[in-house]
Amino acid sequence: MPYAMHRRHGPIKRALIALRRLVRDQRGATAVEYGLILALVFLAMIAAVQGVADETIGMWDYVSNRVVNAE
Repeated sequence: MPYAMHRRHGPIKRALIALRRLVRDQRGATAVEYGLILALVFLAMIAAVQGVADETIGMWDYVSNRVVNAE
């Protein structure tokens, strides 16, 4: 957009024009989709690690109790 057109519009009109351009632009949509997928994968990994951690803690508690009671 030429500089002269920016001078004719007020700041609100320029913001609306920029917002319309942003809404029409599809280039960033794929990046956003990949970001959401990555976030979901990350959350699933955290949940899985938490589950494994709980099982591992339980196992080591069992081992510790058996060692203490064996004496």
